Amino acid sequence: MSGHLLNTYARFSVTFERGSGAALWDTDGNEYLDFLTGISVSSVGHCHPAVVAAIQEQSARLLHVGNLYFNEPMVRLADRLASSSLGGGVFFTNSGAEAVEAALKLARKAKRGGEIVVVQGGFHGRTYGALSATPQEAKQAPFAPLVPGFVVVAPTADAIAGAVHAGTAAVLCEPIRGESGVHPLPDEALRAARAACDEHGAALIFDEIQTGLARTGTMWAYEHSGVIPDAMTSAKALGGGLPIGALITGERLRGVLQPGDHGSTFAGGPVAAAAANAVLDVLGDPALHARVRDLGERLREAVRELPHVVAVRGRGLMVGFDVDPQTDAPAAARAALLEQRLVVNATGPSTLRLLPPLTIDESHIDDAVSRLRAVLA
Repeated sequence: MSGHLLNTYARFSVTFERGSGAALWDTDGNEYLDFLTGISVSSVGHCHPAVVAAIQEQSARLLHVGNLYFNEPMVRLADRLASSSLGGGVFFTNSGAEAVEAALKLARKAKRGGEIVVVQGGFHGRTYGALSATPQEAKQAPFAPLVPGFVVVAPTADAIAGAVHAGTAAVLCEPIRGESGVHPLPDEALRAARAACDEHGAALIFDEIQTGLARTGTMWAYEHSGVIPDAMTSAKALGGGLPIGALITGERLRGVLQPGDHGSTFAGGPVAAAAANAVLDVLGDPALHARVRDLGERLREAVRELPHVVAVRGRGLMVGFDVDPQTDAPAAARAALLEQRLVVNATGPSTLRLLPPLTIDESHIDDAVSRLRAVLA
């Protein structure tokens, strides 16, 4: 462990050196069951053979060319992302926060000077625009003043609809608020946002950085509600472990950003795009989506039977659960890691979150629940 890393993370004293599927190994040779996947990144499992092969093949051919030119993996990935979702255009980034920044610029250019409506408990990233869209005092306060023009509302249909007016550029929200403890936005709230945006000419933008790419049992979480956004952001699982994100638009907003409006040196590079194409080969399978729905139900039902659990939420293999006030969730997450070799995390003093690989089977779920029971007993 380096003494020169900035102290920006409350890291556990574990150093991982190898991964395969749902398993991780530390430098002492201990094996762990991973039910966090780097916070929903390794959704196809660690070192998936198809992803590794795509990276190896592409890295031997072309590493970088820049966005003054095309590269074949990037073009193919853009076509696949658009055709699987909103059918418009794609702007590639290196991360989810960068995808949110692009979405904010898109909305503000489409409606100059307009306000952005965001939802309490949301999380969109830590760069300045994304942080300004993240209404959490502890994260925002040390870095004020932030970007102006953000309006924070409660996660209800009435609150969202009431905040949208002629001067609104966009409503930005997560279909399921992951970092606050896996809290789905009610379908009626999403429908109200869609109707209000249509009435006032605002853009509806969904942050699907954590919920997208089959995590909830459909390719994109918006499919559960039937509410179609004007644009959405993706990242995390997209690269199978490599850094890549995307802003995806529908047809209405496809032509808003023009040459010179936005850019990124490394975004959409051939190696990351090749890895993402391999990821889509796995996560785009409808049979996998059905299995994620079934396994998610099995996981939630099993978690409900654990000691001290008072509430369980989520869709597919995106699960959060609350424990009673006598149970310290962060301490439980630490004990799970250090005593049971189970990787999970706490999103607050009373909430634990589970984001396992989407390629797990029933035995992995039963094993994880057994290890959680030992921690919570």
